[in-house]
Amino acid sequence: MTTTSTRPDASDARATGHGRSLAVIAVLCFGGLVTALTQTMVIPIQGQLGVLLDTSEANASWVVTATLVAAAVVMPIAGRLGDLFGKQQVLLGSALCLLAGSLVCALSDSLAPMLAGRLLQGLAMGFVPVGIALIREVAPPRATASAMAAMSATLGVGGAIGLPASAWVVQESSWHTLFWFSTGLAALAAAAVVVLVPRVPALGTGRFDVPGALGLGLGLVALLVAVSKGNEWGWGHGCTVGLLLAGVLVLLAWGGYELRASAPLCDLRVTARRPVLLTNVAAIAVGFGMMAQAIVVPRLLQSPVATGYGLGQSLIETGLWMAPGGLVMMACSPVSGRLIRVVGARVTLMLGGAVLGLGYVFALFWMDAPWQLMVATCISSAGVGLGYAAMPTLILESVPLAEAGSAVGINGLMRSIGTSVSSAVMAAILTASTLGLGGVTVPTEGAFAACFGVGAAAAFVGVLLAALVPRREPSVAL
Repeated sequence: MTTTSTRPDASDARATGHGRSLAVIAVLCFGGLVTALTQTMVIPIQGQLGVLLDTSEANASWVVTATLVAAAVVMPIAGRLGDLFGKQQVLLGSALCLLAGSLVCALSDSLAPMLAGRLLQGLAMGFVPVGIALIREVAPPRATASAMAAMSATLGVGGAIGLPASAWVVQESSWHTLFWFSTGLAALAAAAVVVLVPRVPALGTGRFDVPGALGLGLGLVALLVAVSKGNEWGWGHGCTVGLLLAGVLVLLAWGGYELRASAPLCDLRVTARRPVLLTNVAAIAVGFGMMAQAIVVPRLLQSPVATGYGLGQSLIETGLWMAPGGLVMMACSPVSGRLIRVVGARVTLMLGGAVLGLGYVFALFWMDAPWQLMVATCISSAGVGLGYAAMPTLILESVPLAEAGSAVGINGLMRSIGTSVSSAVMAAILTASTLGLGGVTVPTEGAFAACFGVGAAAAFVGVLLAALVPRREPSVAL
């Protein structure tokens, strides 16, 4: 198969004018922001979900897990559907999933419908890789890198904005209001896709690989549930070990099937190419680093002052200290695009990993005040913004245009795996070293420091992996 970065010209959205292209990009970024926001919107009520849904705390934790697992599974599948049947149709389907899921959650008062709604919200995450792939086809050449950077940044920005906004809504109104709000945003996104996003002809050929999609889904669900629940169940528990083994075996069998399939869900030979493979492995490291700060910094900010190192911030205060990181990530989008054009996506990814690691180093030595953690979060967020912008560009430079959606979806999956592993590792570190305080246990200062050290190590591993990606001359000179 011949790799090409050629774009369609006669039928793409750029033929309708620069202004229309910018409108399409704005719609895609808005949709990505909304879908990412729904991933973190339940965090302010996570501790109350058991009471709110009249179920146990263990059962209520599935409200968060179900969305994260569904999002990871759907990204490569949605990408392939976009390649075969048209990206606008898949974007609309994702927005409608978000609309339906948000509406179901808004009307829910028990666990079963809430889980159904959260699964639908997770499936909406297919919007992001398909949107990134479409930007390659509709954006003006000089704006492509910056547009993809902005779309990639919505993953972090949505989460950063979602936390303080959700905390404020929950404090001022009913928790159902969260989901009515996301229902309205999803309806706007769906309408904008219908009105403004063009139906660019599908470039992929062949049939959709249903057995491949089922195999990938089963394997990932088993693996990610085991990783997500390992700390809660115990890493030696039969369910954890059994799901881990089942997931690995199913994915190995899936890989063998995909290599023999005439129209695979994912062309593993293309995925195994050195630039794609190394970028995807680096994505795990960057995803790990992004999630580590999202878990550890809020926990430290909210730790009791009586510990001697805790900062005693409320949930809303914590969200406000974290929110600037999301804004910094978005502000990095034009910077990322310029860097990609001037020095190339490979160097930009290396810079992103290095800046991410420096943010953790800063936090390791300066974590005595909320403003210090805010600065550390902003530095780390800048690194994530650079890294997330560079990865789709590296992937799309190395795969055929007809497989763009699938390839970006796999990269998104790798980031999700990184975030899932990070959640498990950070939780294990924070619970391994605790102290008693007023009848409750809280992580020690050393546990927080260890988390920052591990986050820095993961980021610098990402730098080393990016350095191994083959060099490629920047496509546009300064």
